[in-house]
Amino acid sequence: MQPVPTSDIRGVVIAVTNGRLLLPNAAIAEVITYSDPDPVEGAPRWLLGRVRWRGWRVPIISFARLAGLSDREGERGSKVVVLKALSAHPRLPYFCLLTQGFPRLTTVTAAALVLEENGTEDLPPGALARVRTRDDSAIIPDLAAIEQLIVDSLDLTAAAA
Repeated sequence: MQPVPTSDIRGVVIAVTNGRLLLPNAAIAEVITYSDPDPVEGAPRWLLGRVRWRGWRVPIISFARLAGLSDREGERGSKVVVLKALSAHPRLPYFCLLTQGFPRLTTVTAAALVLEENGTEDLPPGALARVRTRDDSAIIPDLAAIEQLIVDSLDLTAAAA
């Protein structure tokens, strides 16, 4: 008898200013305490700078600013989620998201994950879809697009220096 394949994945709900993100747990390397990042000259407002983590200077972004959810970020009580980059870019093995508190683990089932009405239309920058799982509305971020935005921004700021 063969095991029945399941479509359940371990997910993480991440609170950002004025919204929630849903990510696979496997994308997260670590959750750390927020500390003031080193600024990146000429970077867009959503690229908050770089934080030091395990010998790396990792870019940190505000998804809320990138997506237009909020122009302000509260750093008091904030955490930083270190994400494993999907691309093979040698200068970007990780990047960070500013969060409002600790991420919450959840099991995401195919039956419980519902695309919201117009969930793929008029999406903000960095978003792949708007979904609902159980009673939570969330945005699934487009991690590949966010990575490319970071790379482009860092290349632009490096060229201007």
